[in-house]
Amino acid sequence: MKRYADCPQILREFLIYHENIKGQSQLTISEYYLDLRMFLRFIKLMRNDMPITTQLEDIDIKDVDIDFIRQIDTSDIFDFLSYLANDRAINPESAAPDHGISAAARARKLSSIKSFYKYLTVRTKQLDENPVADLEYPKLRKSLPKYLTMEQSSALLQAVSGQNEKRDYAILMLFLNCGIRRSELVGLNLTDVYEDRIRVVGKGNKERFVYFGSACRKAIDAYLEERNKKVLTDNRALFGSRDNNRISVTAVHRLVKKALLQAGLDSTQFSAHKLRHTAATMMLSGGVDVKTVQEVLGHENLNTTQIYTHIENTELKIAAEANPLSKLDFSK
Repeated sequence: MKRYADCPQILREFLIYHENIKGQSQLTISEYYLDLRMFLRFIKLMRNDMPITTQLEDIDIKDVDIDFIRQIDTSDIFDFLSYLANDRAINPESAAPDHGISAAARARKLSSIKSFYKYLTVRTKQLDENPVADLEYPKLRKSLPKYLTMEQSSALLQAVSGQNEKRDYAILMLFLNCGIRRSELVGLNLTDVYEDRIRVVGKGNKERFVYFGSACRKAIDAYLEERNKKVLTDNRALFGSRDNNRISVTAVHRLVKKALLQAGLDSTQFSAHKLRHTAATMMLSGGVDVKTVQEVLGHENLNTTQIYTHIENTELKIAAEANPLSKLDFSK
C-alpha cells in the first residue's frame, strides 16, 4: 500500500481490508481511494480555517483519525454532495471548466462513503453511529444498454480480417457467445478451455464456467492451431499479442474497434462491453431465464441482470407493432 502513502492510517486499513479480505479489484480499490481522499479533504477544508483559495488537492489528511471521523455528521455529508453537484470542476485543467459532476459520479462517491462507514460501524465497530446509513442515492436517468442486432453481429464476425484474423475472430465469438468481460478474456489461460466451456475468473477472483456452442468451439480450435505454434513470455496465456506477450485490455479494445469499423458499424457507439450486452440480450431473446443469464455474466446482484429484461420487453413491443395485423381494427 505504498501507493497510498498520502492516506491516513484508518483509510489505508479500509483499503487493505477490501483488497485482501474482500478480494475486490484494483480498479475498485483505486476508486475508493480517490473518492474517500476527496471526501476527507473536503471535510478538513470545512472544519479548518483555511484560505478560500485553498485547493482540495493541497490538503494533507494524513493526521485524520477516528476521532475526526466521529465528528462528521449527516449535514457534513450533504455539504459534500452539494459541493459535488454545484462546485466541483468537471475538467479542472480547462481554461473555463464547467462545474457540477454527474448524478452517476456523485452516486459512486456516496457508495464509497457508505462502504467506508459500514466498515467502521459493522466490520470493525470503531463507530456506533453511521451518518450515511439512510442517505438516498442521487436519482439516475435510466438508459438501456446498447447492443448489436443479430444482423450487426453477423456483419461484425464476417468483417474480421488481417494478420490476426483467427485470433480476433475467436475473441469476438467468445464475447458474443459467452458475454465475458474484457478483463476476463485477457486473463484466460490455455488450461481454462474445455470441450464445451471456459473457466472464467471474474470480479473478486470468483470463478465460474461459461458454456459455448459448436461455432464458438470451431473458432477456438482454428485459433489454437496458430497459438500452439507460438511461445509467449507468459506461455499460459490463451491469447497473445504481436510482441508475444499476453494480450492486453487495450489491445482487445483496439481489435474490437477495428472490426466494428471494418463492418461499417459506429465504433463510437459500440465496444467490447457492448458485445457483452449483446450476448445477454440474445440469451434472453432465445428464452433463457434471467437467473441463468445472471450466472453466465457473473453478476453478483440479480438487479444488474434485470435491465436486459427491459430490452427484451422493448423488442417484443416493437415486434408486436410491426405485425401488419396489429393495424387491423374491426371493432363495432
